[in-house]
Amino acid sequence: MSRRVKSLLEREISNRLKDVDAVAVISPRGIDGVRSNQLRRKLREQGVRMLVVRNTLARRATVNPRLRGFEKLLEGPSALLYGRASIPSIARLLIEEKKNNEKLELRGVFFDGEVYAGEEGVKAASKLPTREEAIAQLVSAMLGPGRALAGAIRGPGGKIAGVLKTIEQRGK
Repeated sequence: MSRRVKSLLEREISNRLKDVDAVAVISPRGIDGVRSNQLRRKLREQGVRMLVVRNTLARRATVNPRLRGFEKLLEGPSALLYGRASIPSIARLLIEEKKNNEKLELRGVFFDGEVYAGEEGVKAASKLPTREEAIAQLVSAMLGPGRALAGAIRGPGGKIAGVLKTIEQRGK
């Protein structure tokens, strides 16, 4: 490839990855065209893109400081997965796809400045809560004590109201 073509590719890759703060890396080796298209379709449904890229171009193109350190996952042919979906949901999809296709090589995921390398790293990332799940857990943790307090306050008052209602009904 000429330098001009490489610079154009670098610019294109950096434009695609400029707002990205997390990526997953797989090896496209051993995946035939049909399975690759099926995987891309599943990813696209979740708002995730797959970009097969040369490692040197990916290293040069990632000027984004939020992606510093993900280069450790780039060995051999690489495909970057990035997009709107959270990394735990992407990792879950990749684990599910790995069950269907044993040839799929999971290199790892990178987010929050940490590298989760290999298939074990992807499994660890898949067990983390997504953003929505974390918010739900936080809200339920915050509402739990309030719900218990409201039940404690309402409980004796309900008993008194029941006794008064019974007295009223007997008095008639």
